[in-house]
Amino acid sequence: MIVCKSPREIEIMRAAGKVVANALRLAKEIAGKDVTTDYLNKELEKYIISQGGIPIFKGYRGFPKSICTSINEEVVHGIPGPRKLREGDILSIDVGVGYRKYVADAALTIPIGEVTPEAKRLIEVCEKSLFMAINVIKSNKKLSLISSTIQEYVEKSGYSVIRNYTGHGIGRCMHEDPQVPNFVSKSLLEADEILMSGVTIAIEPMICMGKYDTEVLNNKWTVVTKDRKLSAHFEHTIVVTENGADILTQ
Repeated sequence: MIVCKSPREIEIMRAAGKVVANALRLAKEIAGKDVTTDYLNKELEKYIISQGGIPIFKGYRGFPKSICTSINEEVVHGIPGPRKLREGDILSIDVGVGYRKYVADAALTIPIGEVTPEAKRLIEVCEKSLFMAINVIKSNKKLSLISSTIQEYVEKSGYSVIRNYTGHGIGRCMHEDPQVPNFVSKSLLEADEILMSGVTIAIEPMICMGKYDTEVLNNKWTVVTKDRKLSAHFEHTIVVTENGADILTQ
């Protein structure tokens, strides 16, 4: 069931989203060569708690850390640890914050030092696909418009859209209805939804240079591309309005 949020609920989610946005801003400032992903986790966790937020990923379905850090061929759900970032890496950071019983969620991909032109373009295409999807959404539009907008732009740019992981509804819980795929499928079209004002969703394109097939590493969390080619990830939590999409994690 898709639940429309009240203006009061949306403002609480916006407050949570501000903490998410500032945590990601902090990540961009401190992520660099020889910095460990565990250090990023500790600093962002400290910041989130200082703002009255809860790092919602910690303990979620058993996830052991407060943020997700996915490097290069890692798509999502990378676990922070002692690994040091290297010049030329691309780092995807996903942050979720609980605040006054509501949740906001966002992600971005950061180049570490000088990256290859190919990696830079992958990041740019992924980010642009997110904003293209955000820009076409408003009330009374179909959910599949998000999916088709992302898929068409990404594939025309020469990349693949990850199939096994999608965006999602969000609000009182991290994952609510509806699922928000980044590609169009028969099942999506058969169960397509009309988005109404007050619907809050996390749109999160995950794209890769090679084929979209993925696998999960032995830690049972980190998702990687099967061909080990680079992947990028961007995400914003938005609320649908009559005039368009309002980004809550800006």
